[in-house]
Amino acid sequence: MADSDTPDLPKLLPDAVHRSVKPGTALLRLETTHAREAILDGAWWPRSRDIGAELPSLISALSEHLGPVTRVGLDGGAWDELPTRVMVDGRVVHIDSFPVGDDTVLITRGDRDHFSLLVVPPDMSPDAARDAMARAVRADNVTEAKQILIDTGSDTPPTPA
Repeated sequence: MADSDTPDLPKLLPDAVHRSVKPGTALLRLETTHAREAILDGAWWPRSRDIGAELPSLISALSEHLGPVTRVGLDGGAWDELPTRVMVDGRVVHIDSFPVGDDTVLITRGDRDHFSLLVVPPDMSPDAARDAMARAVRADNVTEAKQILIDTGSDTPPTPA
């Protein structure tokens, strides 16, 4: 089969991502396997609860690796002034507000391809945040986001400022 005969498959999770989304703004880490059998697909450590400042850089980084993001599901009570949509890189991304828990963000690309990311509280210590993110991206992780945060020292979610 020639390369031109190869079907255009959707992008999978990258083999390794652990980088600043924008210096001083957020840290994103994704599971390093294509299988996606763990409970979480990655982790995000925003620097604040200002979704307008935090979400565009997350969506840009995810779009770079996964393709266009169409929807984001967040717990509206955990963020300051949650909009219904944001414009990122010239594309409209819809924001769904429902009680998913402020320890999780749901990312949708296409119609039904969902990614679940642990949200590390902005005020978590760097060591605890790194530990939580490392646990979330393990391919064999079977621990839910809330329990990871409890185990790593953030047993009570912060309230919006």
